[in-house]
Amino acid sequence: MNPREVVVYDRMQSGYRYLCTEPEGENFHPEFRPELTPLQMLEMGVFGGKYLTDCRDEFPAAWFRRAKLSAEKRDQRLNFFGVQASKPLSYWIEKGWIWPSDPRGWFQWYCRYYLGRRSVDDARQIRRWKAMTRHIAQVRKNCIRGDLLCRPRQRQALLHWAYDSREF
Repeated sequence: MNPREVVVYDRMQSGYRYLCTEPEGENFHPEFRPELTPLQMLEMGVFGGKYLTDCRDEFPAAWFRRAKLSAEKRDQRLNFFGVQASKPLSYWIEKGWIWPSDPRGWFQWYCRYYLGRRSVDDARQIRRWKAMTRHIAQVRKNCIRGDLLCRPRQRQALLHWAYDSREF
């Protein structure tokens, strides 16, 4: 595959460039096995519909055809589980979890990784993704299999990290 350069111009980045060196959706790190693609996540409803709304040109149009998005402000009713399960970006910045290459956070990193970008931040982001398994353990321990009304905030948070809690 020939590397493909992407140049980003949106509200948070102007002229940021990256290379996609892997085929879309392929050749992931062996320890990184997300259960959902960015397209599936956007269609299900994540981040109150207020994510990637100003940077659609960077990503495949198909990701947005049936995405649950809000032009105005975050709307928890657009989330798959209908609850708010996100901290504001300022919280993530304060914790030091936001890096300049992906100023919107983990999901932006994942979208770009899915498209084929590989970066020096991959190992850190994959560790963060793996850390979410503690929430899977709590859902499994406290909920009857298939009861999607049990622990909706944890389930929505898992969805934000590409885990599909409908399966447990």
